Amino acid sequence: MELFVFCSTLAQKKNLITSFVRMKGQVDALLGIVFGDEGKGKVVDFFTPKYDVVARFAGGPNAGHTIIFEGRKFVLRSIPSGIFDETKVNIIGNGCVIAPDLFMKEAHELEAAGYTLTDRLHISRRAHLILPTHRVLDRAYEAAKGKNAVGTTGKGIGPTYSDKAARIGLRVGDIEEGFMAKYERLKQRHLQILSDMHFTDFDIAEEEREWLEGVEYMRKFRLSDTEIEINAYLAEGKSVLAEGAQGSLLDIDHGTYPFVSSSSTTCGGVCTGLGIAPGSIGRVFGIFKAYSTRVGAGPFPVELFDETGNEIRRIGNEYGAVTGRNRRCGWIDLVALKYAIMINGVTDLVMMKGDVLDTFDTIRVCTAYEKNGKQTTTMPYDTEGWQPVYTDLPGWLTPLTDLRSEKQFPKAFADYVAFLERELQVPIRIISVGPDREATIIR
Repeated sequence: MELFVFCSTLAQKKNLITSFVRMKGQVDALLGIVFGDEGKGKVVDFFTPKYDVVARFAGGPNAGHTIIFEGRKFVLRSIPSGIFDETKVNIIGNGCVIAPDLFMKEAHELEAAGYTLTDRLHISRRAHLILPTHRVLDRAYEAAKGKNAVGTTGKGIGPTYSDKAARIGLRVGDIEEGFMAKYERLKQRHLQILSDMHFTDFDIAEEEREWLEGVEYMRKFRLSDTEIEINAYLAEGKSVLAEGAQGSLLDIDHGTYPFVSSSSTTCGGVCTGLGIAPGSIGRVFGIFKAYSTRVGAGPFPVELFDETGNEIRRIGNEYGAVTGRNRRCGWIDLVALKYAIMINGVTDLVMMKGDVLDTFDTIRVCTAYEKNGKQTTTMPYDTEGWQPVYTDLPGWLTPLTDLRSEKQFPKAFADYVAFLERELQVPIRIISVGPDREATIIR
């Protein structure tokens, strides 16, 4: 889970404000740039006080942004991570998909903790709705693929985006008038598909009841033409932080297809998922771990199947925030990172979980892929069957968690960071060295 809390000393905060936050009237993007699970929720939560608006632009309840503070833990799936600052507007953009029942449950948990939502959380009328039958279709499609299953979260994300592309989906704005007739038409279409697939062993009665209750609950919120709203904020000189979900290598166009999400998770998705022009984008923060993880099926050249991989998983607590599944673990992959930096135009890097590698004698860095005697340093069209080519660096064998400045870095760790920056050609601005609030170093 994303267990880092970004809250450092006052001097560091002032430095962050001066160095990182863009001019008013621009959108900064904060993205996971590999396979997700990098710690986006905590970084957004930390950056929120510096922005006027926080907006989610893609994905849905397949996301899991874990935030811990004041002894409390929250896992946000659809609601932006800026919701804990009562002075900020939070927006669920048109590029997102929403399950009304899961949204209601998530919102109720926040309300029970004392947070008011209805005036501060705005939902795009153009965002698409996940129906109960979408979740059944998700299971049916995965079952039909057999050993080629993608390994989805089962939340109905893919079938919802499929209906969106087929121009038959339901949108949030549809709940405002004549909704039940529209709902029944799409539901019956889904049931016919399931019947044709001979996938009939399910009962959605209780789920549907809660889902319709969630639809009614959503009517309490400001259902907005958020693309107009966001551009109005920008025209007023206000600043927007775009919160990514999943990771760049799960992007529907640029990820490891077909083992990808169903939305645009890259910086380009900020424009389409919020309705803003490319010229509005300011800084692009790319978040990655000091090693690699992936959840679900799909190519993962650096995956470790030995005790080293198990140890990284154990120390890093690498289990999915939404599914609880074991994350596949491996050494850092610079081929993947360079590709993600390129397609996103990353301006600043944030490295998470450096302390997880404290006890390893050797730290391996994948600098190329190799297959059938051919070597490449650029992302291939099909990453299946490629083997990693490693550069070995000495481990630092020193606990990093108590360090509070770059000057305290062990030489081997400083060399590791310098090696990554030389290879990636982008500065690493923030380094997390532990789960505590103060264990964040700004460079």
